[in-house]
Amino acid sequence: MADDAIDVVVPTVGRPSLATLLWSLARGAGDARGRIIVVDDRRDGARPLPLGPGAAALGDRLVVERSGGRGPAAARNVGWRRATTEWIACLDDDVIPGGAWWRDLALDLTGLADEVGASQGRIRVPPPFGRRRTDRERGVQGLETASWIAANMAYRRTALAAVGGFDERFPRAYREDADLALRLVASGWRIVRGRRRAVHPAWPSGFWGSVRAQAGNADDALMRALHGLAWRERIHTSRARFAHHAALSVAGIVALAASGGPEIAAAGLWIAGTLRFAWQRIAPGPRSPAEVAAMLATSAAIPPVAVWHRVRGEVRARALRARAAQSARSAGRDLAPPAAVLFDRDGTLVVDVPANADPERVQPMPGARTALDRLRSAGVRVGVVSNQPAVAEGRLSRAQLAHVNRRIDRLLGPFDAWFVCCHPADAGCRCRKPLPGGLESALAMLGVPASRSAYVGDIGADVAAARAAGVRAILVPTPVTRSEEVLSAPEVARDLHDAVDRLLGRP
Repeated sequence: MADDAIDVVVPTVGRPSLATLLWSLARGAGDARGRIIVVDDRRDGARPLPLGPGAAALGDRLVVERSGGRGPAAARNVGWRRATTEWIACLDDDVIPGGAWWRDLALDLTGLADEVGASQGRIRVPPPFGRRRTDRERGVQGLETASWIAANMAYRRTALAAVGGFDERFPRAYREDADLALRLVASGWRIVRGRRRAVHPAWPSGFWGSVRAQAGNADDALMRALHGLAWRERIHTSRARFAHHAALSVAGIVALAASGGPEIAAAGLWIAGTLRFAWQRIAPGPRSPAEVAAMLATSAAIPPVAVWHRVRGEVRARALRARAAQSARSAGRDLAPPAAVLFDRDGTLVVDVPANADPERVQPMPGARTALDRLRSAGVRVGVVSNQPAVAEGRLSRAQLAHVNRRIDRLLGPFDAWFVCCHPADAGCRCRKPLPGGLESALAMLGVPASRSAYVGDIGADVAAARAAGVRAILVPTPVTRSEEVLSAPEVARDLHDAVDRLLGRP
């Protein structure tokens, strides 16, 4: 794949707008390189996707994957892990990229600093002709100023790998992109704004669309659980109407359940509050009979539905925290810190550059130095155990390997032990992972028993070597980590900081 190629990931549930998107991408592609990876997130994929004439125009550049109806976060994870380029653009299936979108995308991403993990494009929501916007259209218009939405976003592969991609506990197209952005920023990445533009029409959502949208309150509860009480300020969004909705819901319940004076007073409060809420939504809009009717009906339904979803989300967030605490206890986070922690090199401490012979190409994984220094500050000794078969295969000299390792030591060290196996994959030596010889040799250098040690890596061979050596194993997945390796790992960390939290007993 060319260095300037950019793959594009489009999660879809089969909306007709997908055909318009693909035709726009095909028409404006010119000599742009990269594939368009459409991820079909329908539970039942029996019917063909509405790809339209754009599919033929894109030819073999169009790739279709399946994600099994697990939501846009899971679909985007399938897409970016299928991509092969360093930068991966995301578009939603209901946007229309402009004719200059490919050109502006390339300009947006050219020359960005290494610490930039994402570039946000611009969204335009066209106004209706000859009238004011409806309540639904004003809601969609908020996308024009929203922070970090994935409808027109580009991510650096290294950044996605460093934080584990999108959190698939977000089941709908709501907050999953903000959650990812907060994790990127917390890991030291910057997010910049680009110039490329895409149009997002205010597609109709039906009479009860605003009521169905209240399901997002459950995701807000998860955001608070993951990012604290100030998460709204951090993503630059206004506070929700939850207190108002809760008060109206209580008034409605009292009006139905009480009798006498309380019933009358509660009914009055509910009617007044509902009419005020409805007028706030009606006043800025076209005030057509259909709009007024929809606002009156949905303004009565929204408060109890919003409260229901919020409570449901809080219950789920509590269950997630309880499971996390139990997992922490079972994984031994509450035990004393280890005396030594060994790390895999490529893909764990530094970005994996196959057979790297150039020290200048060494790029630490985000947060690697801070994570290592936290262990050193806690009195934990650190070392590196790595397979480097490129030496035996003639693609890398021992002198070049030494220069690269010295560069890593300058950037991330000092390390207390290094052990590198240079044998080929078929040599059958005991020092090559997944066999335990390399870890055993490194621990012998440190004089630390396996029972007081841990090993952090990114693939199944790392975990297998640690288990064979009797060492605690922590897997930090990257795009090359297979799903079965994640499922079989005894302990999985989101990133290096999470791994260190586990090792130091700080969940």
